[in-house]
Amino acid sequence: MAPATDSPKNEGVPLAVRWSGRLSLTPRILAVNVFALALLAGGFFYLDSYRTRIVDDRLEQSARELKLLAIGLDNAPADRQDALIAAYSRQTGDRVRRYAPTGARIADSFAMDAPRYRLRSPADEEWQRHVARFLDKMVDKVVSADRPPDFEEPAVDRADAWPELKVARKTGQPQAANRYAPDRTFMISAAVAMRDGGSLLATENARDITRIVRAERFRLGIVLGAAVLASVLLSLFLARTIVQPLQRLARAAVRVRLGRARSVTVPRLPERRDEIGMLARALSDMSHALRQRIDATDAFAADVSHELKNPIASLRSALDALDRVDRPDLRAQLMAIAQDDVRRLDRLVTDIAEASRVDAELSRTRFEPIDLGLLIERMVIAREARGVPRSVRLAFARPRKDVAVVLGEEGRLIRVLDNLIDNAVSFSPDGGLVQIIATVADDEVLVSVEDEGPGVPKSEREHIFRRFHSVRPEGEAFGKHSGLGLAIARSIVEGHQGKIAIGDREDAQNGARFVVRLPMAVARDPGIVSE
Repeated sequence: MAPATDSPKNEGVPLAVRWSGRLSLTPRILAVNVFALALLAGGFFYLDSYRTRIVDDRLEQSARELKLLAIGLDNAPADRQDALIAAYSRQTGDRVRRYAPTGARIADSFAMDAPRYRLRSPADEEWQRHVARFLDKMVDKVVSADRPPDFEEPAVDRADAWPELKVARKTGQPQAANRYAPDRTFMISAAVAMRDGGSLLATENARDITRIVRAERFRLGIVLGAAVLASVLLSLFLARTIVQPLQRLARAAVRVRLGRARSVTVPRLPERRDEIGMLARALSDMSHALRQRIDATDAFAADVSHELKNPIASLRSALDALDRVDRPDLRAQLMAIAQDDVRRLDRLVTDIAEASRVDAELSRTRFEPIDLGLLIERMVIAREARGVPRSVRLAFARPRKDVAVVLGEEGRLIRVLDNLIDNAVSFSPDGGLVQIIATVADDEVLVSVEDEGPGVPKSEREHIFRRFHSVRPEGEAFGKHSGLGLAIARSIVEGHQGKIAIGDREDAQNGARFVVRLPMAVARDPGIVSE
């Protein structure tokens, strides 16, 4: 997905939305935490399992107890059987019905004694119970629980009106069933066949099961509610400590992108010691470096404009005068001035182009091991073959092979050394000596270039590395140098993680001494010494 901030149609869209594409981090954090809570909500499935287990246990218990009653009735005298049924009903709370082999009802515990339970109509209950039943239905819907059939008293109370009695009479095994009373409480029924061909049916309104399940649901709801509250508070805390600082940084970055780098203060968040604090300080440092780069670019552009104006003005004057001058000697002089200005412009443009692309090219260049001793030796031999101006002598103390090795780009390092040697030769007196020394110290390669010229005053030693700053030897014609050589040399050296400086000669004689320090490519062998 393309960055939303690069499209004009997104102007005015809230930054929090554009930053993440569709959704900011705050709802994402909430979503992740709520998803974790959804797993906790799976406790409702446990609740359904818990309820099913209780109901199954009660069904099994009812069938077992009714089977014991049937055995007791089979062995009791006829005149004691009704009393036994009534006692069982009072003890268990069940309604016990006895059916003859023909299926007709011949005994009912509710007719012998006061009813042990009464079915309630929802219309007659308070609103709290309506809420409880609504929650029961919601839980059943969430867990997709099987809904038991509704309990209804048959219009004609016979054995064949009860499905569980039919099965019990047919198989001879106790049967049990679960139904819903009108108020959604459980109706537990059990049926057994008797030895004389008759049968027993016990029904119970097990309201205690509903109370137990609802109490468990209430406790689970409290835990879930507390977890939801804690999760929301933690999410908001994370949003405050993560999202808000990121939004501040993003707004500052957008302002920098819109060209307001000088007026933007990127928050450094010094109180943060985590990754966000590291990001804030990195962005702040990057913004500061960007300001410096912009200022340097503006200054460079101003310097370029200033440096180009002089030769252009001189060239324009010479060309304008050509049309008004008829004397051949004056025209030749004007043409010489124009040609000199053109050469100066060409030199300026070439050096400006190189100075502007040094950093970019070095960032893409793959550095390779370079033996500076061998490189300097080849350069000195080539210069001496071409001839050195004013009989200036070159002397090079070359270290042994593979000692002064650095990682770098050969063409750029040649440019540095050429600039330093050219500078030394131009400031040397006729017949003077330029000494070039390459040594190794503290895992660094040191290259020094010394001349016998007038030297550089301490007040000017930092200025000479500035662009277009030029201090030329006496007698040299103006415009022979662009003033970019040493600035380019410093950029190249710093691009190689090195340093360049200027000082006095070590022998306390007149002259300047340039020293270039570059990190070694390999550890120095203590057994290798300079030749």
